Amino acid sequence: MTDAPLVLGIETSCDETGIGIVRGHTLLANTIASSMEEHARFGGVVPEVASRAHLEAMTPTVEAALADAGLKFSDIDAIAVTAGPGLAGALLVGVAAAKSYALGLGVPLYGVNHLAAHVAVDQLEHGPLPKPCIAMLVSGGHSSLLLVPDVADDVISLGSTVDDAAGEAFDKVARVLGLPFPGGPHIDRAARDGSGTAIAFPRGKIDDGTLDFSFSGLKTAVARWVEAREASGQSVHVPDVAASFQEAVVDVLTRKALQACRKYDVHDLLIGGGVAANSRLRALAQERCDAAGVRLRVPRPGLCTDNGAMVAALGSDLVAAGVTPSSLQIPADSSLPITTVHV
Repeated sequence: MTDAPLVLGIETSCDETGIGIVRGHTLLANTIASSMEEHARFGGVVPEVASRAHLEAMTPTVEAALADAGLKFSDIDAIAVTAGPGLAGALLVGVAAAKSYALGLGVPLYGVNHLAAHVAVDQLEHGPLPKPCIAMLVSGGHSSLLLVPDVADDVISLGSTVDDAAGEAFDKVARVLGLPFPGGPHIDRAARDGSGTAIAFPRGKIDDGTLDFSFSGLKTAVARWVEAREASGQSVHVPDVAASFQEAVVDVLTRKALQACRKYDVHDLLIGGGVAANSRLRALAQERCDAAGVRLRVPRPGLCTDNGAMVAALGSDLVAAGVTPSSLQIPADSSLPITTVHV
């Protein structure tokens, strides 16, 4: 696809300033400046800190991405940007920057949905998406099941979390166990030395007939279990707690995902979002998909977490589909619904 347009993508929905450059489905640059260390002492992302970090990182990160790809500003054919959902102030920085670059370069602007971009990014590694496919997006802010007939045009919500997202539960349980923020990678590592069957933690909504998720009760059950052990003077074996908690999360996620595949007679499952980097989720999903005859697609961990490449990938799909570019008046929408792929 050497004649495909060069699309630069800008991602600022949370705490990573991500800049990606693609030509078609070929990734040329994926540069990230993270403010995670600035948030760690607070145990979570502080929106105002994230917004300021995006503002400071934007220009050098764009310039670094262009240098990585061996390109100049004048080579860029289109700008794509996450318009939502996400943190309002953080989104505003990215949207304002994207408008400025599009106007200054005289190229079209595409405001895209952050969640749909998590689906589109897999094409940079595994090629065009099957039509349709089921997508499960799991991150710190979202746990969603989607039917995706066409990622550039038609995304249908099948279910989502009714309380805490999976990644949010990982962060909160990590805090209970005295593990650093963000909790996902630390729980994953601790769990490798523990047993997933050591403690029978609850599986919320696992057989309720819906495709929705609930992790708040599980998070609370872990906290109460740890409190009870400490109150009775017993030791808390962190690896066992981490492994048992993790097993409860990935058990529910994979069961619900395959329920969706069966219900809609779809044989391709894509898992995306930051929690998709979890080693146990990837292993159990592969095991259960193999048993069910479902083809599994999961991007490499570096493309699961928030990044500019995913935004550029969706922008490239929109350009290829002939979608009308966005107006320079587009807003940042912190609650943009998944059904709105392009604004």
